[in-house]
Amino acid sequence: MIMLRSLLACLFLALMGCTTADLPPPQTAAAMQREPVTILVSIDGFMPDYLGRGDSPHLDALAASGVTAEMRPSFPTKTFPNHYTIVTGLRPDHHGIVDNNMEDAARPDERFSMGNASQALDPFWWDGGEPIWVTAEKQGVRSATMFWPGSEVAIRGTRPSNWQRFDQNITNPQRVAAVVDWLRRPEATRPEFVTLYFDTVDTAGHRHGPQSPEAMAAIREGDARIGELQAELAALGQPVNFVVTSDHGMAQTSAERVVRADHLLDPAAFRTITDGPYLALEPQPGREAEVAAALLKPHANMECWRKGEIPAEFAYGSHPRVPSFLCLAAPGWVVLGGEPRYSPDGGAHGYDHRDPAMKALFIASGPAFQSGLRLPIFDNVAVYPLLADVLGVTPEPSDGQGVTLAPALHESDEP
Repeated sequence: MIMLRSLLACLFLALMGCTTADLPPPQTAAAMQREPVTILVSIDGFMPDYLGRGDSPHLDALAASGVTAEMRPSFPTKTFPNHYTIVTGLRPDHHGIVDNNMEDAARPDERFSMGNASQALDPFWWDGGEPIWVTAEKQGVRSATMFWPGSEVAIRGTRPSNWQRFDQNITNPQRVAAVVDWLRRPEATRPEFVTLYFDTVDTAGHRHGPQSPEAMAAIREGDARIGELQAELAALGQPVNFVVTSDHGMAQTSAERVVRADHLLDPAAFRTITDGPYLALEPQPGREAEVAAALLKPHANMECWRKGEIPAEFAYGSHPRVPSFLCLAAPGWVVLGGEPRYSPDGGAHGYDHRDPAMKALFIASGPAFQSGLRLPIFDNVAVYPLLADVLGVTPEPSDGQGVTLAPALHESDEP
């Protein structure tokens, strides 16, 4: 059969009056091979000690085949601040997303909240940092974001080439399918960097507690999606560098462990910006001394500071959006400004970033990374320069240093 095809090819070339020298060279297997894509995954609220329990076999395998470490989040240990820190390398006090809920004196009639979709598209709140997909796009690396805080807005005039509006009703399988569809594209329109976000572990941890059967079920479901994504990419022949993270951990809370600020001072004396593991508030005009007198003294199960006096180890309090007073609860306790909006029974995050329960997940696996390496705990500001190294782009100045995670890279990839 092969000889017959060769004879037919020669006859065709003779009839056309051309030779094999006139034809383009055949594409070799190496030329057809896809370049690796880098996929940054966030599993919101995934604690590193969830690994190795039998609920996350795909993540366990990624950790074994690559690099893993416990990761220290930035304060406050909330979702929006830490997601933006991971992709900018800046601490919340520097990039300006200082909380899930915040105010800015330049917008006195507005309040930013993670539930307000219109603010996801307003650059005013986000321009304090340049996320990695903007850095990449500006330097010719095509990016796509399947959800990530800040990814819906044109930051410093640039968006990822592909992005989707956040919708919690889009299921984890649908999110994976969207990523796979992007990677099925021809090379010219195929992203080289992708983000993927799962929120179900965090949701289960809040509602039922971090060690609940519901949280374990959410871990198994999320892990299955990672396996599904790996299988789909293998079928495409698509090499991948996975960087799997979480934004924070989760602590068990209880209705029996609550401090009420409105029991310590007149509730008309202050305005609550956020509460839970910490209370951030503004005194009403003319009542600052009253608020200070009530809060800035020893309390059981919480400690309070003026914003300018928050201890230096928190690296928090210099940004104008940080409220005037901060009261941090002891681990497992919550401090509320008034009547609870939801039951304190369950799980919460926002505590001291050094609290072991707040530690976050880090796994890096793929051709760019070492195999079977465990690193010591590090601050999450180091992820941004690592991503820049893997993508081959020049990072913006940040609070992270490339040297921190340089050991994770293959020697040929180290700067």
